[in-house]
Amino acid sequence: MSTSTASRQMGDIMTDTGVPTITLAVPMPGFPAHREFALVRLHEEGLLYAFTSIQDPELRFLVAPPEPFFPDYAPEIENDVLAALNTHDPNRLLLLVVISAGVNETTANLLAPIVVDQDSKRAIQVILNGTHLPVRAVMNRTY
Repeated sequence: MSTSTASRQMGDIMTDTGVPTITLAVPMPGFPAHREFALVRLHEEGLLYAFTSIQDPELRFLVAPPEPFFPDYAPEIENDVLAALNTHDPNRLLLLVVISAGVNETTANLLAPIVVDQDSKRAIQVILNGTHLPVRAVMNRTY
């Protein structure tokens, strides 16, 4: 099984024409009817986004690029994920981690990032099997 390391920069995903629509190659677990999502910026520095269902705008996930919070996070992405996204260039991938905001702490799911191909705007949430990455990693950046 072959792997590649994904890029972690937001870069070109945001367009001048508005909010990008991202199509999931495979629906997120528990949400089989939702494949189209808008990536809505919530923070002017691009640290937080709402990953919002086009079909049901009430369904949204708080997501962030991991780099500002977890600078050493660089998971290996399996080639079958690249194939599902119809890409061969791991440098064009964007990682987003799903965030859980709590009263006392905010955590990120490092075990199951959303991987987005910046060119096609196709995405998939992957579970990084064989790793010891946490589902609830405490976010340590102050604003």
